[in-house]
Amino acid sequence: MLDHLAIDVSDLARSRRFYAAALAPLGYAICREQGSAVGFGVGEGTGRSLDPGGDFWIAEGARPAPHIHFAFSAGSRAAVDAFHAAALAAGGEDNGPPGLRARYHPDYYAAFVIDPDGYNVEAVCHAAAG
Repeated sequence: MLDHLAIDVSDLARSRRFYAAALAPLGYAICREQGSAVGFGVGEGTGRSLDPGGDFWIAEGARPAPHIHFAFSAGSRAAVDAFHAAALAAGGEDNGPPGLRARYHPDYYAAFVIDPDGYNVEAVCHAAAG
């Protein structure tokens, strides 16, 4: 299990706004801000990282290499839909609308967006519809 993930972003304020909006439907909120870095996490008891600073960090740094991908777990298909809508409203670029990706497994429901720095960000729910 990962404890946390950190990525460099070219404009911290822009990426802070993007991730605060895009990850809110997945239960994420800003946990800590430290100068040139921002930590996001979810509420206690969710099975996520125990790091009080959050399990996802963005930090001002060098522009990223292309084709970097990461996925956030969503508790429902509705949360995947809400992530996609929020990410697009916050300036993300569509890279795959919400829907089933049966090539991974029959219940793989995901959406993909490109963030302001070109990262391919996914939200995925593995639960069956219901």
